[in-house]
Amino acid sequence: MSEETRAPTSQETKVPRKEQPLPPSRGRISAAITDCLRGTGPPPDEGAIADASPFGDDPQLALYLCYELHYRGFADVAASREWDPDLLRARAALERAFLTALRASATRHARAADALDELLVEPVDGTGVTHFLRDEGELWQLREYAAQRSLYHLKEADPHAWVLPRLWGRAKAGMAAVEFDEFGGGRAERVHARLFADLMADLGLDTTYGHYLDAAGAEALAVVNVMSLFGLHRALRGALVGHFASVEITSSPGSRRLAQAMRRTGAGLAAEHFYDEHVEADAVHEQVVRRDVVAGLLEEEPQLEGDVAFGVDATGHLEDRLAERLLGAWRSGESSLRTPV
Repeated sequence: MSEETRAPTSQETKVPRKEQPLPPSRGRISAAITDCLRGTGPPPDEGAIADASPFGDDPQLALYLCYELHYRGFADVAASREWDPDLLRARAALERAFLTALRASATRHARAADALDELLVEPVDGTGVTHFLRDEGELWQLREYAAQRSLYHLKEADPHAWVLPRLWGRAKAGMAAVEFDEFGGGRAERVHARLFADLMADLGLDTTYGHYLDAAGAEALAVVNVMSLFGLHRALRGALVGHFASVEITSSPGSRRLAQAMRRTGAGLAAEHFYDEHVEADAVHEQVVRRDVVAGLLEEEPQLEGDVAFGVDATGHLEDRLAERLLGAWRSGESSLRTPV
């Protein structure tokens, strides 16, 4: 993207760098994790974790808090807690429950090629979130969508970077090439997380990293948590590649619809530009991911075929859950958020 094609923004967006505070808990599991992070109590016991619904608000927030220690952390939590043995044991229990539930729910495909081919076929009914926002979404709904997605987009490409040391050859080179684009091609103002902050500013949202954590529902947390789960475990490198492929293959048409939604509602030039950039970039990324990342990985490690398919299916399952929450609320004229923006 040349300097001339970079969309102007309504203002030079300030992206606050302060560490986020710990959010309010959502149950006894996340409350115990919060106390443990502060050093004021023990982590939750494994029995409580096993009894909880793995896709629920309480365990998903608890897992998010554990993972965030590997990103930017929290203002009132010591950096040394990242490798605290008690927290790691609790995180492992949360991960087991989450992964078991995903393996039971995301079982559509056994072969990576079948899973990826299905992603190329757009549903004929056009009833997804991006279709809704393009055709009838209002500005307040676009703001809610951006607030929920900010938990990922303000760390965009970071979860996927965990897999780079676990790849080699064509898979590593292809992955690094796509990540280089996501990180702005060496230009700070073009980093996609920065472009999303510009979008948020156009929508009148707070651009502080993690600001909308308390507002986001369990479904939005799970979408981000699965990236961290796959990225932080070498044994799940195939699932991470499947997740990455799913994101890149489906991004371009969805981004086109979201760009149209931003224009229709007059959201602003930066809001339009974020999705316009993804229409162009991800159409190229799709080919690199299929030809180099996925094919290169399976050429070297064919035993990971099922894991790649699982990564695609798990991504689709969690995105469907988020879509159900968003559309269910919006079609009833209600907010999809736990707290208002």
